[in-house]
Parts: sequence; structure tokens; C-alpha cells
Amino acid sequence: MHLLKNRKSRSTFIQIVFAVVVVLVVVGAIAEANYRMTQLGMISGFAFLSKSTGFQIGFSLVPFDPFDSYMRMIWVGILNSLFLGAIIILFANVAGLVIAVFRISSNGVLNAIGTLYLETFRNIPLILQALCWYAALTNMPPPKMAYSFLDSVFISARGIFVPSFNIDGQWLAVVAAVLVVGILACAWVSTARRFKRVKRRGLLLGAIAALTMIACAAIVSWARLPDAPFISIPHLQGLNFRGGINVPPELGALALAAGIYGSAYIAEIIRAGFLSVGHGQVEAAKALGLTPWQVFSRVHLPLAFRAVLPTLINQYVWLFKATTVGIAVGFADFFSVISVSINQSGQTLELIGILMAGFLIINNTLAFVLNRVNKAIALKGNQLRT
Repeated sequence: MHLLKNRKSRSTFIQIVFAVVVVLVVVGAIAEANYRMTQLGMISGFAFLSKSTGFQIGFSLVPFDPFDSYMRMIWVGILNSLFLGAIIILFANVAGLVIAVFRISSNGVLNAIGTLYLETFRNIPLILQALCWYAALTNMPPPKMAYSFLDSVFISARGIFVPSFNIDGQWLAVVAAVLVVGILACAWVSTARRFKRVKRRGLLLGAIAALTMIACAAIVSWARLPDAPFISIPHLQGLNFRGGINVPPELGALALAAGIYGSAYIAEIIRAGFLSVGHGQVEAAKALGLTPWQVFSRVHLPLAFRAVLPTLINQYVWLFKATTVGIAVGFADFFSVISVSINQSGQTLELIGILMAGFLIINNTLAFVLNRVNKAIALKGNQLRT
């Protein structure tokens, strides 16, 4: 009891007691759930993950058939969500930057376009936009009457068909991942303080870019399908196109809806970053004889990006969670395949646990990486975290 008179010891004791109570409550809840499920004849556990699903998935980056296991289907859903999330974040960033520039422009027409875009797409629910784009894409002409561009890109009710390398979808995803890593490495070397004093930093950037391109070329060459041309161009065969990459209407609708919806919010965040840059810094850059583009790309944009990156991290995490809207249009994202698995297997608690753990890992990883980027590029006194 003498130890409890010490404030630090008393605080530690209270925390231990609280942790023990929480653990006992969780263990008791699990035991009670198992008892109730046993009474109802329900089997708990994760053994069902190795069973065949008997379910067909419309879009997947890796091969999948109905005889594959639930574990395989969940993996397909995770990859689809990651792929869709990357497209949404990239598209929202580019569109948001353009609209932010319009919003700060002194040109009245551009400013009005930016304001109209913002007020229109920010105030329409995301799921409604997804359904609208899905209806528009599925009502395109049939394949035989598809819109054609340069006889290599086709838009029809079956989706968008574009040329691609003759490799499996999973290897295309690997190539995209290598490109993303290379771009992030170049951005890190260009902006991080630790590389400011490195001599021949341009040579280092060139080496990273060259290694990235060599790695991508090596993967494409090694994974190319045998006895097939290097480039696969879509061509009409029967009632559909063969070859190339097919972007199904579900994926296109979600990418457009979430990208446009997210860009409206990102535009305002970036605009706030532009307005936070002091006029003195911009005037100093102009006084040094920099062109308007150099002022924007070397002074205005980097300082604005540093100021708003912590807020953008929140928006990126939210945009990834927006991929769950895919269930409304039939896209096989992580949330959708978990829902199907629950309906087919009845293992609700286990699958909900997998869903929660998956989103926690992915979102926390995304936030951790971007927080590290923020720490590397933040100016002294602006090291914010999200």
C-alpha cells in the first residue's frame, strides 16, 4: 500500500488494472460468442478459408476461378482495392491541382470554371456519382459500333480497351509498383534536406530513374507471354474485343466518380496551400528573373505542398476507404468480396475481423509512409503529423 502513495506507481497500477479488465471483457465476449455459436450449431474458426468459393469474379489482377479458395478471393479483393485506390488518388491529385490553379487564377473565366466544378461535384453524394457514371458507361455503343481512336483504343458498353504489353495482369501491377517506387525515390531525393548537400544530386536522380526503367524493362521482357507479339492491340473478334487491357465499366465508373469527388476536396486543400505562401517569397523569385513557370514549379508549388501534406494524408486515407462504394456497381473490391464470403460461408465474425484488420493495416501503412515523407520535406517548425 505504501507504493500506492506514490503518484507514478498509483497511475501505473490503475493502467494495469484497466488493461486487465479490458482483456477479461474481450475474452469473456469471445467465450460467450463461441458458446452461443456452438448452441446454434455454427462452426467458428478460419478453416473455411481453404474451401472452394464457387463464385466468379468479373475483374481481377491475378488469375481466379470458382474453384479457388476464399483466401484467394480475399487476396483478389485486396489487390483490386489497392489498384483502384492508387488510380483514384493519382487522378484526384492531378484534377485537384488543376482546379486549385483555376481557383486562384486572376482570369475570371477559369475562376468561374473552378468554382462551378467544386460546388457541383462536392455536393453530390459519391454513390450517386458512381451510379451515374456506371449508367453512362454501360449505355455506350456495343462492341461492333464502338468508338475508336487510332484503331487501337476502343470505348464500348463492354468497357474501354487499350493496348498493353503481352504479360499477365499481376506482372503489370508489379511494373506499376516499381514505377511508383522509382517516382517516390526521385521525389524524396529532390526534396529531402539530407540530400541538399549531396554533390551531383542530378546524377543520383538520373541513376534512380535509369534503374527504375531498367527494372521495368527486365520485368516486361521476362514475363512476356511466349509466342506472342510484344504489344497486344485490341481487335474485334465475334461479339467482343480480344487483346489489350479491358477497363470494365465498374472500374471506370468508380475511378471517375471517386476521383472527381475527391479532387473537389483536394482542390480546396491545395488552394489553401497556395494562399499560405508569402507574397514576399514569390516576389523574391520574380526579382531573381525566374519565369512564371519556374516561380510556380520551384517556389509556389513546393511550399504549398509542404504546408498541406498533413491534411492531404487524411484525404488520401479517406479516398482509399471510398473504394468500398464498389459494391454498389458490382466491382470486386475488398469490401465486396468479404460481403459475398459472409453470405456464402456464414463466417461473419471471422470475415468482419479480416476486413477490419485489412483496412487498419493498409490505411496505417499509407499514413506512416506519407508521414515519413512529410517529416523529410517539412521546413523547421512545420513538422506536423496526422
